[in-house]
Amino acid sequence: MDDAHRSGCPINLTLEVLGDRWSLIVIRDIMFGNRRHFRELLQNSQERIASNILADRLRRLVDRGLLTREDDPSHKQKAIYSLTEMAIQLVPIFAHMGAWGRRHLPVSEELSIRAELLETGGAELWDDFMDELRAKHLGKTLPAGTPSVLGRLTEAYLDVVARKAKSA
Repeated sequence: MDDAHRSGCPINLTLEVLGDRWSLIVIRDIMFGNRRHFRELLQNSQERIASNILADRLRRLVDRGLLTREDDPSHKQKAIYSLTEMAIQLVPIFAHMGAWGRRHLPVSEELSIRAELLETGGAELWDDFMDELRAKHLGKTLPAGTPSVLGRLTEAYLDVVARKAKSA
């Protein structure tokens, strides 16, 4: 076993990478919110992450191989963050966490609709979403006409938001 880790237990090792308060939220926002720049992640955070915490988590996630950071060719001071294969493979974990949260916690309808769709779509939808993320973040090619899972999840969210605004 490596002295840098508390134990060689896979759950412990996973928690050492992802078990802090913000890492999964940052990955979630890149994965499901398509936020790729620091400013987008900061300004659109429902949980209102502080800028110093966001900078630290982005740095950690890059160092641990879950994200890559590239200079944005459109702006000298911007960087584009992308998911790696390691992060993309968290989709089923996010789906299970969302399903558990929907069953046991007081979730809002608009913020749980994507979790509901992922739960009902099951492994086939998760695989399609991971393929879409690989295309977006890793440059893989999808067959022409492949429907967008992210588009479907986003549309469902926007539909709930619009319906709630209309009834308010």
